[in-house]
Amino acid sequence: MPEGDTVWQTASRLHNALAGKVLTRSDLRVPRLATADLTGRTVLDVTARGKHLLTRVEGGLTLHSHLRMDGSWKVYANGRRWSGGPGHQIRAILGNADRTAVGYRLPVLELLRTADEHRAVGHLGPDLLGPDWDPDRALAHLLQDPARPLGEALLDQRNLAGIGNVYKSELCFLLGVTPWLPVGDLPAERAAQLPALAKKLLETNRDRPIRSTTGRRGQDLFVYGRAPRPCLRCHTSVRVADQGDGSRERPTYWCPACQRGPAPAASPTRRSRAH
Repeated sequence: MPEGDTVWQTASRLHNALAGKVLTRSDLRVPRLATADLTGRTVLDVTARGKHLLTRVEGGLTLHSHLRMDGSWKVYANGRRWSGGPGHQIRAILGNADRTAVGYRLPVLELLRTADEHRAVGHLGPDLLGPDWDPDRALAHLLQDPARPLGEALLDQRNLAGIGNVYKSELCFLLGVTPWLPVGDLPAERAAQLPALAKKLLETNRDRPIRSTTGRRGQDLFVYGRAPRPCLRCHTSVRVADQGDGSRERPTYWCPACQRGPAPAASPTRRSRAH
């Protein structure tokens, strides 16, 4: 699942392949951009903002994309076969004399004036991997609705930008509380730890090919995706249940022994769902 660390890695790959070079190919395969042509323009930079990607080109334009659940950008040396999926899933192609970037299954693709980027990302809270990171402001955002379940608050990108379903489950485990605990019931000392812990997890993983929150090879995550296998800490069966984030239900993992707080009734033998 693309989360803040994955999107940061994608932005880095795209920046290294495209920035400072003139586009010799531009193909944006969504109806509203069918006539848009960026050929001949130099790519200035590619930046991640939370889970959003901003590709800025000369002339004051920004190509804004979002991966959501299934999208991806792949970079290929010219002449190499593309392998990110069937052709009908390609939504964008940006190429120069050396490399070609191909966007697959992009659910969000729009061309904005760079001066209007706030229309796409202005609603976001402090970016865990960005220059605007402000732990005090992020915590204040999280605590402004004390009755809201912690897991939902963490997924709300208006509070802080970059956390997805994996980090939500792992953060709650490391804090020792369930994702259904009301934010206002989070002990003060753990609330104070939350912003720094979240930033540490994403920073540690932004340069890794395989995401890990445990530091253990072959056992990369404490609870996410582990139901009904035993908790790595206490050996109780990890559980899974759906939790909403305001837009959709998402499978959420927790250890009933290590994490205190409310939780839905869920069988410890319920099968984990890949997504």
